Amino acid sequence: MNEGNILEYKGYHGIVEFSKEDKCLHGKIFGINALVTFESDDPKTIEQAFQESVDDYLDLCERNILVPEKEYSGQFSVRIQPETHRKLGLIAASRGDRLNTVINAACNRYVE
Repeated sequence: MNEGNILEYKGYHGIVEFSKEDKCLHGKIFGINALVTFESDDPKTIEQAFQESVDDYLDLCERNILVPEKEYSGQFSVRIQPETHRKLGLIAASRGDRLNTVINAACNRYVE
């Protein structure tokens, strides 16, 4: 992913992609379950389209008395092989750690 393709506004992020078929730029807010999209034919206005989509999403939530989703709550479900899960749990317990602490440390190492 090219970080130059990431837009940020009001704590939300969107990734801009190019559709060769439609000859336009488009994207969606990522990190939330709601599907919030944006598009533009002009690179100069794609950021404005993204910001308008974020504002529309927040306005829709307010009008419907919904709590807007926040990006990445810090909780996610991971599916791994049961044997790997067992081994991780046993190793963590033998070291006096919680499985969550081990996974968090591994994720931190990955993003560094």
